[in-house]
Amino acid sequence: MTLVPPQGLREGRSFDRVDTWIFDLDNTLYPFGSALWPQIDQRITLFLARMFGIDGISSRALQKYYYERYGTTLCGLMTEYGIDPAPFLDFAHDIDRSSLAPHPALSAAIGALPGRKLIMTNGSVRHAERTIEQLGIAEHFDGIFDIVAAEFVPKPDESAYRRFFDRHAIDPARSAMFEDLVKNLAVPHASGMTTVLIVPPDPAADPRETWEQRQPMDGHIDWVTDDIARFLAADALAKAAGSAS
Repeated sequence: MTLVPPQGLREGRSFDRVDTWIFDLDNTLYPFGSALWPQIDQRITLFLARMFGIDGISSRALQKYYYERYGTTLCGLMTEYGIDPAPFLDFAHDIDRSSLAPHPALSAAIGALPGRKLIMTNGSVRHAERTIEQLGIAEHFDGIFDIVAAEFVPKPDESAYRRFFDRHAIDPARSAMFEDLVKNLAVPHASGMTTVLIVPPDPAADPRETWEQRQPMDGHIDWVTDDIARFLAADALAKAAGSAS
């Protein structure tokens, strides 16, 4: 199912001038029901449990506190304890991706888009590389902007996007961004991007935090879809994208 535009909002911005396509990674380029994000979530909980010598329940609560307050658990640990981020990222992303099947339809849809395709993620470059390789879509991307490139300041902080824009010479008015978190599309939309929110086909399979699921769109979501491959391959989008210059 593809919803265009979100119910109750004004008409979404079009794709007729888009020549830069920006994708989040987790729960965006791979489906919500995949085993990847739950594994990462569990690895972060385990990292905290070992770091502080606390039980799993306490570690979980601390993890979610840092995530909500700082945007990522890593940012919280760096801010409050000055930890080295590299071991954290290596540990958190040391997961089994074998259950993630290649996605030929997504590969074809992304490959057909005109212009550059970039990934902007609060994860690491290596995690993104391994994941898109497993999906069979790595060949289509021109760059990955990760949490290291953002100087460990995560989305939705405006400075993360500014660094991204500068690093990749992004013209927001000619760009579209695909994300699973409402909060992460506010700055892109205010900057002039066309924004697409990815939602789960089955709300019961939604791994996001409850407070994230309930965030209001506030006029900064242009399009909503629960199937990114079908959305990208839709006739209307294909025609609009084909006219980008």
